[in-house]
Amino acid sequence: MITLYGAKLTRSFRALWALEEAELPYNYIKIKLGSDQINGSRTDEYKRINPQGKIPTLVDEQFTITESAAILNYIAARAPNKNLMPVDDIYLKAQYDEMCFFVLAELEQALWTHSKHRFLLPKELRLSEIKLTIEYEFAKSIKALQYYLNDKEFAINNHFTMADILISHTLHWAENAKFSVPDNLKEYTYRMYQRSACQYALQKA
Repeated sequence: MITLYGAKLTRSFRALWALEEAELPYNYIKIKLGSDQINGSRTDEYKRINPQGKIPTLVDEQFTITESAAILNYIAARAPNKNLMPVDDIYLKAQYDEMCFFVLAELEQALWTHSKHRFLLPKELRLSEIKLTIEYEFAKSIKALQYYLNDKEFAINNHFTMADILISHTLHWAENAKFSVPDNLKEYTYRMYQRSACQYALQKA
């Protein structure tokens, strides 16, 4: 049985949504970020499965994985009948990998930097003047994303994949953080979030 450790309003929602799409049986354990109390991310018990004390963490029997995009790919591989990740076509797989790596390396980085300098870093390390750089970098990534998506229904081969979870979750994060997101990408995110698997995951998050 798969066990997912996560917390609301974090990247763990990607994994929760992915498990619902894959229709795999799982347990979901909510973790208290930054806490050393029961079910806290700083407890010795939790750090035994994730030494960084971060989330998400997915445990499947004796196997543990802790990076959100890798978790999504693992879930997709565990449910091959759902076609949540290209497998047989090396060109589609390359496009899929490119899109996933773009989200992690480019699209979400401005958002993560924004979060760190707002409330995650120690106060003496936060830089208020970094805001302009963050907005510039995010705008560049949005322009690239519009080129990649080009108003397609889904990111890869007009078929829902884990890449759509990564993209729409990151865009949803951006909207919540008050970043400027074009209307067509807002509409794409809205459509993805209306999927029944996403709605089930939202109820459990």
